[in-house]
Amino acid sequence: MSKYLEIFKRFVPEPSAAYCLKLYEHFGFEFKIKKSRQTKLGDYRYTYPEKKHIITINNDLNPYAFLLTYLHEVAHLITFNEHKNRVNPHGQEWKNAFKKVSQPVLNDETFPPMVLAAIQNYFKNPKASSCSDPTLYNVLRKFDHPSDEVTLKSVSIGDKFDFNGRVFQKLEVKRTRSVCKEIASGRRYLISEIASVKIVD
Repeated sequence: MSKYLEIFKRFVPEPSAAYCLKLYEHFGFEFKIKKSRQTKLGDYRYTYPEKKHIITINNDLNPYAFLLTYLHEVAHLITFNEHKNRVNPHGQEWKNAFKKVSQPVLNDETFPPMVLAAIQNYFKNPKASSCSDPTLYNVLRKFDHPSDEVTLKSVSIGDKFDFNGRVFQKLEVKRTRSVCKEIASGRRYLISEIASVKIVD
């Protein structure tokens, strides 16, 4: 399985992972996942000397916010490819590209009903950031985790984590659940991939 498909499966809703990979492979950009940045959720840059597209996304976003931010930045790449710097960064050309590139995942397999409704309303006139739309921002925040918690889905195989006061090691993924070994007892358990856990060093 592609390394990047595995990465997308960790950070976006699973039904959208293959589409995210398809965009990555089609446009051939450099993709980086960054530590949380206070000033932005993600960004798109084009480096002229190397003629390279670079997209970065913060690693602390919930899956729905991560996907929306990823598509937002891919829309910047599409707009740059078509218009270079001749149009406004968040002008009509970008809005059209953002709507078009998002269309394949705007469904109830990818998003819960309340998120899908908020996104569809937001797309009537997309802003520079999802944070600029209070309704969408508040809906997305409902899926955020406390700052010291992540979903089990984002924990790498072999890493240890705390779940309900017990320490486990993630061994393998079986569809929507992970096989995890409790360190104290050595017993194995199936734990949901969307469970909130704390990373243990």
